[in-house]
Amino acid sequence: MNQQETNNWYPALAKAVEQIDQRSVSEERREVLQVLIDYIQKKVDEGQPIHLNFICTHNSRRSQFSQVWAQTAADRYGVSAHCYSGGVEVTAFNERAVASIERSGFQVSSVGEENPKYTITHSESGNQILAFSKLFDDPVNTADQFAAIMTCSHADDNCPFIPGTEQRIPVRYEDPKAFDDTPKEVEMYDERSHQIASEMFYVFSQIKS
Repeated sequence: MNQQETNNWYPALAKAVEQIDQRSVSEERREVLQVLIDYIQKKVDEGQPIHLNFICTHNSRRSQFSQVWAQTAADRYGVSAHCYSGGVEVTAFNERAVASIERSGFQVSSVGEENPKYTITHSESGNQILAFSKLFDDPVNTADQFAAIMTCSHADDNCPFIPGTEQRIPVRYEDPKAFDDTPKEVEMYDERSHQIASEMFYVFSQIKS
């Protein structure tokens, strides 16, 4: 796939992406991610739509990071993928995770208070990413066939059956929630966000047209 220029992206985000590009993905994580790469590549080869639903218990942190960065990576590498997220309980897109996305340079606007709906963009002309806490089968996540990307062990263990799933792919991440209200809160939220970003960029960089 052709890599999309980030020149028209918001400057702070383009700079953050340059730094994220310098992160290495370990061989161990590449093995984990290969299952997702194979799923996407098969869809591309067969000319089928690509729907990815990132699932975590509360759909508040890791699954939201994954949706945002996966969609951004797909746009960057010219892969026509549709990335969603959901959970097994409805809470809210955690404000600490939202703040981390903003620090990375995305433009974010919101509507509502208890469970705000966020609109996230990487450029003036980029597609809008809708992000809010919801169940994995929320009507917004409409797809006849999709891959369920399990981003936390709790959701993976407690969702034995997900209707409509073509393939269930565990890609687990440590929860930055452990650092809430500590001196390392900002550092660890950004670390998790950037880890997920680097891995999603790696995944989509491997897709061939």
